[in-house]
Amino acid sequence: MLRTAEISAGLTGPLKGDGSHALHFRSKLEFTIDCFVCERTGRTTVFERGAERALCSGSRSGLQRHYTAGRIAAFDTTSGADRLAVRALLDFWWAPFDDIRDHRPSAAPTSHPWVRLHLGYYCREAKESGTDSIQTNLVRPYEVRCAHCKSLLATDATTPSIRLLT
Repeated sequence: MLRTAEISAGLTGPLKGDGSHALHFRSKLEFTIDCFVCERTGRTTVFERGAERALCSGSRSGLQRHYTAGRIAAFDTTSGADRLAVRALLDFWWAPFDDIRDHRPSAAPTSHPWVRLHLGYYCREAKESGTDSIQTNLVRPYEVRCAHCKSLLATDATTPSIRLLT
């Protein structure tokens, strides 16, 4: 059956209006789902905006990375002088199964949902781009800093939310 999960997150100031680093959410995210293809629970799955399918991490023993039925259905960002936010809707196919190794029943979403959201920026001082990420299991508040000039770009004070819509 088709399931939809809503992922939302926000970063707060300084986010200066001068665009000194142009901090933004990248169109790639990682989300845990129970994969009916490899019949494993809690698989990290990579979703990329515009892709027709997602990429499951597979298992450490056995099936390697493989494609699965999943896509980013919507990806919206908003920004202001002191806030940068993202909201993504993920469509993925889910079917009940028992994990082939642990024999645990699958769930949608998985029993311990987790998400990683990727960030990008450009440092004018160093004339180089950089990346960072936020995820549900970080110690908060987490400071996003430029890897080149060490400037504080934003603060992640709140855990990203995950809601199953259908």
